[in-house]
Amino acid sequence: MEKRLFTSECVTNGHPDKVADSISDAILDACLAQDPNSRVACETMVTTDFCLICGEITTKANVDYAAVAREAIRAIGYVYEGDGFDADTVEIQCRIHTQSADIALGTNDEVGGAGDQGMMFGGACTQTPELMPLPVALSRALANRLTACIHSNDLLRADGKTQVSVEYDEQGNVLGIDTVVVSVMHSKDFEIGELRRYIREGVIAPVLESYGFDIAKVSNIHINPTGNFVIGGPNGDTGLTGRKIIVDTYGGYFSHGGGAFSGKDPTKVDRSGAYIARYMAKNLVAAGLATQVQVQLAYAIGVAQPVSVRVDSYGTGVISDEKMTELLRKTVDLTPAGIIRKLDLRRPIYAPTAAVGHFGVEGRPWEETDLAPILKELAGI
Repeated sequence: MEKRLFTSECVTNGHPDKVADSISDAILDACLAQDPNSRVACETMVTTDFCLICGEITTKANVDYAAVAREAIRAIGYVYEGDGFDADTVEIQCRIHTQSADIALGTNDEVGGAGDQGMMFGGACTQTPELMPLPVALSRALANRLTACIHSNDLLRADGKTQVSVEYDEQGNVLGIDTVVVSVMHSKDFEIGELRRYIREGVIAPVLESYGFDIAKVSNIHINPTGNFVIGGPNGDTGLTGRKIIVDTYGGYFSHGGGAFSGKDPTKVDRSGAYIARYMAKNLVAAGLATQVQVQLAYAIGVAQPVSVRVDSYGTGVISDEKMTELLRKTVDLTPAGIIRKLDLRRPIYAPTAAVGHFGVEGRPWEETDLAPILKELAGI
């Protein structure tokens, strides 16, 4: 019988696209730290020895955007002169202007409308303790472990990628791990055989063990499969904000509306809508109303209430999807202002999301399960 595999990938925050995300979110946080009502839509591009910061920012904050970008680059680990991209020598240009007055008409605090049209998705399932799909949870854990190794080993560099293929049975139950792929940039002094042993023993084995899997039972493991990976980061590939939206969410296991998160303040429902959708999906699963749930929201620009709310429990619900949708509408204020209040989003909390992932991370307000007891009671379970 053909294997039923699902694959997800993640990247470290030294991947060029993630460098761009990290700079955009660092600038957002710097603005919110001084002015919680900042309106920010910041886009970054990075390439060899160059960083371009663009976008629309309306704020009372006094922020040196270039200085914030350099510190973000330094924190990621691009500090080695001669690698083609480092915090001290990179050229930084800024092209920032204020938010469009036309957009502000429908999204100011008096009107409180959504900052754009679009749909957002949130998902949750019982495959992992954090109620995330296993392929993306493992890929993210590997990327985070790899990042920790990068910061403790001078022979490693910040750019890295991970990928995990999980085997399922016909009912969607996890059978095992089929394939793990890890690629990491390194110094030319790190011999490839030694690097592969280091990653296998120091990254892959402990992460799999933490999720209850034995590395010896994984059919395929690929570590730097092309060999040397010395030229990387923004010097090896141009990076842009918002190009890792599947990495940022559920690894493709649940749907994605297409809107990126990084560099956007919480009045942008691309971000806040996706966060509250995750919150609702996770609480439905935590309440025991289903073992797998996807929540979809849709908004119209300048309109506060969502134009649609939809729950899909993939047939796992103990009550109907329509009833779950009704419960969510009764218990959660889905206006942009309501989402911001519920999740307390006008704070400088966003830079870490670009680095270690947006979902399945303990301590984020959209990861709380405080709604679950209420949903369970209202459902009569």
